[in-house]
Amino acid sequence: MKAFVQDAYGPLDVLRFTDVEQPAVGDDDVLVRVHSAGVDPGVWHLVTGRPYLLRLAGYGLRAPKDRVRGMDVAGSVHAVGRDVTRFRPGDEVFGTCRGSFAEYACTPQSRLALKPANLDSVQAAAVPTSGFTALQALRDSGRVRPGQRVLIIGAAGGVGTFAVQLAAEVFGAHVSGVCSTGKVELVRSLGADEVIDYTREDFADGTRRWDLILDTAGNRPVGLLRRALTPKGTLVIVGSETKERWFGGVDRMLRALALGPFVGHRLRGVVSTERAEDLALLREYLKDGRLTPVIDRTYALAEIPEAIRYIHEGRARGKVVATVA
Repeated sequence: MKAFVQDAYGPLDVLRFTDVEQPAVGDDDVLVRVHSAGVDPGVWHLVTGRPYLLRLAGYGLRAPKDRVRGMDVAGSVHAVGRDVTRFRPGDEVFGTCRGSFAEYACTPQSRLALKPANLDSVQAAAVPTSGFTALQALRDSGRVRPGQRVLIIGAAGGVGTFAVQLAAEVFGAHVSGVCSTGKVELVRSLGADEVIDYTREDFADGTRRWDLILDTAGNRPVGLLRRALTPKGTLVIVGSETKERWFGGVDRMLRALALGPFVGHRLRGVVSTERAEDLALLREYLKDGRLTPVIDRTYALAEIPEAIRYIHEGRARGKVVATVA
């Protein structure tokens, strides 16, 4: 089968599109014929091995532990292990795996769900990682409640587009989204009650305050973000991009966590986890229309490096997905 293989950390040209053997199917595994694979910002970090903290987190100290990149997947079941009871060959599924940038991928049955009939494979592949992050950031780290005022920074990004919809449609919050001029109408269409164009307005000017701020983009200082919170408000830092080699944007989250016990605000970070129950929950929201993936563009499997580069440049509106013929 064809796959993108990585044997060393480095620039995107360390990825090789080549022939490899199909993954072996364990007793509890499902072999998926990949139709679409989601591409998220984290892929760039896994390819480059930066920040270095990522290598210490178990992804491989000197070289990548997993040779084939890609996590989000949608496709059809090709084969199942002898202990698999939830799926059978031919089922259309979506979820997460190790190595979705390939024609076939293998993953435990607990990491998959049946694809909602109202979604195509491109839409389904866009959901898992960003959907998990948005859901867990709002519900678990943010403890969002109906009627709260929620500010989502980076509202037009991969996580942000899901967070706006979940906060408004699922959790019943009053949602303000922050984005650039060209993305205002997109964020408004997702259900935001208010859209703030950061090129024209400063949301932290002291005139407005929010119960919960979800920062999914940028590197605004924690002190500035706190000025936009209510006295007992919560700040959740979802992501950050810097050129710092060791910690990247993680250091800002660590500083916020260290400051938290000494201030009135709740300062939290989020590292999403792949939970079967949360994938099932996202599936229900997708089925009933409360959640709709926003697709910026698609790339062919052979164009994966171009897709990663496009996302890393920060231009994406919603999600980017690779399709497999």
